[in-house]
Amino acid sequence: MLNENIKISRKSKGLSQDELAIKLNVVRQTVSKWERGLSVPDSEMLISLSEILEIPVSTLLGENIEESKANDLEVISQKLEVINLQLAQKKDSSRKLLHRLMILSCIGVILVFLVLLMINSSYLNWDYNNPELAVAGVLVHGFEWIFIRVFPFALIALIAGIIITRKKSL
Repeated sequence: MLNENIKISRKSKGLSQDELAIKLNVVRQTVSKWERGLSVPDSEMLISLSEILEIPVSTLLGENIEESKANDLEVISQKLEVINLQLAQKKDSSRKLLHRLMILSCIGVILVFLVLLMINSSYLNWDYNNPELAVAGVLVHGFEWIFIRVFPFALIALIAGIIITRKKSL
């Protein structure tokens, strides 16, 4: 049992007999003898083995350790494949949503610009003796002043966002 447990544990850690021997400061032939059941490690070596292989000494000495079966690996592989597919679909749907939002934002910014062109600063002819009209005129003028200065940068950023988020053909 001990010999099989050492061999199975070593392989599950991806270690060769040479690598395990180097970590234990013994020669490869010693590890080979342990795995073939021709000799057994002493108590100090068992403790070192358990630390390197990251399993309890009782497990090394006790029950058989089952090797992971190919079926188990296939099941895990299939589950990972499903998870990867779900993540890819989620990423793609997020990209599509962001792309649509960029297009709508671009259309909205252009529409606001066109509306501001159509009103042609008509608020400047309003009667500013009326306090409500004065406040409204100042707000519209402030919005127009800021929008016209930000519009080119916003439009460029939105167009760049649309280009970046479009689906890339394979």
